[in-house]
Amino acid sequence: MAARRRRTAALAVTAVLVALPAAVGCAAVDKALDCVQTAETIADSVTDLQQAVENAANDPTQTTEALDSIDKNLDTIGDKTDNADINKAVDDLQKAVTNVRDAVKNGDETPDISPVTDAAGELTKVCTP
Repeated sequence: MAARRRRTAALAVTAVLVALPAAVGCAAVDKALDCVQTAETIADSVTDLQQAVENAANDPTQTTEALDSIDKNLDTIGDKTDNADINKAVDDLQKAVTNVRDAVKNGDETPDISPVTDAAGELTKVCTP
């Protein structure tokens, strides 16, 4: 599944490069690539989160580590953009991560992470022109 997401992200990067007109400055291209690359990293972290939740009985710290990784990447992308759509997607994903983190703190060993995967998908969508 992670390999499929990486291929999808690679195709998204290619689409970004092809779709941007020649007149666009390097800064805009760099921002778009940063967004796509960070969204890909977040997608990988979400995959890690899914696996961690599935294996929570064996190592409950994996879930926390995966959530921490997503938080770190959200901070990175949030700091690099002033795009309203991207910021909304980042905020939505942050809320979903917080809800999962709260569920884990309250003893839920198999929290519903579908809002996290949905929000990560939306972030990927807004990062792709």
